[in-house]
Amino acid sequence: MNQMWLLRMARWLRHPPSPKRVKLVLVVLAACLALYAVERWIGWPDALTAERMRAPMRVSQ
Repeated sequence: MNQMWLLRMARWLRHPPSPKRVKLVLVVLAACLALYAVERWIGWPDALTAERMRAPMRVSQ
């Protein structure tokens, strides 16, 4: 850990985020965890899987 992180932590302790910001971060974190859990237990839908495109065939002259 370098000095920048210590300064950031000290600043955060002096000026903590508002309760609204904390709730927002927790909601976003919960949504990410829920999406990960659904993907892990149910699986990723095939319709959302990108397929690799093949390179076009080149005609030699």
